[in-house]
Amino acid sequence: MDISRIVDEISSVLKGKDDVITYSLVCFLSGGHLILEDVPGVGKTTLALALSKVLGLSFARIQFTSDLLPSDIIGVSVYDQSKKTFVFKHGPIFHNIVLADEINRATPKTQSALLEAMAESKVSVEGITYELPLPFFVIATQNPIEQYGTYPLPESQLDRFSMRLSIGYPDPETEMQIIRGENPIEKVDKLSPVVKPQEILSTINQIKRFYISPDVGRFVVEIINQTRSHPDVLLGVSTRGAIHLVSCAKALAYVKGRDFVVPEDIIELCPLVLPHRIITRGDTDPKVIVEEILTKVEVP
Repeated sequence: MDISRIVDEISSVLKGKDDVITYSLVCFLSGGHLILEDVPGVGKTTLALALSKVLGLSFARIQFTSDLLPSDIIGVSVYDQSKKTFVFKHGPIFHNIVLADEINRATPKTQSALLEAMAESKVSVEGITYELPLPFFVIATQNPIEQYGTYPLPESQLDRFSMRLSIGYPDPETEMQIIRGENPIEKVDKLSPVVKPQEILSTINQIKRFYISPDVGRFVVEIINQTRSHPDVLLGVSTRGAIHLVSCAKALAYVKGRDFVVPEDIIELCPLVLPHRIITRGDTDPKVIVEEILTKVEVP
């Protein structure tokens, strides 16, 4: 896969955010899922749409609201008069890239409808299991400011997101280019695939086999253990979190042209992969704790 070309294509509609685009691709190639936490109107939907267009994958957007039901996501069995039987109608979850917009506005029951899909790439309805299309990538969004009428994601669901990113506002010069140019959403429709789905699956499987040395493995375990023993931490990073960190590091190594992970990959990704998995005592920022731990753990 030509990662630089993919980033260039997406950056034509999401200007000045090459780092966010690259990390989103890393999360996608790791086989994980992404949560975007940011204020409205900074390009979260544009990023998700552009990814699906450039990668040539199917896309669905689900607007989460308080009255959304699990069946609105997964699908429902409908009685077919001609066949005299119930037929399952697939919901929007049956796409390669699914944008779960404002996921914290739905009730916990509806949020949990994503759990099996995110963990196993399949869903069960009325005792029947349905496989989801591969690759399968969930991009969820949250507004960190407006909390009225929201249901915070439980730790078990947050833990299933490999990364948490924030797009942020563009710099003044880039924002000037955006407001004077074509509407980014309209530009997304003009994007064309630059890679075939089969090549994507092949690349993801290739990345899974990348080498992790014992020294790098011990480095990861030491960082994770430090999050659990830190005096300001109530709940540290789980083993699943460690697995996601390593998976993302393998994908980052691929993006950087390597087939093995180095400690610098782990250090670069820790602030993106670990903080949303840490529950602190009081008002301590988990990002600060991760940064502190990285200064203490010896780099191999």
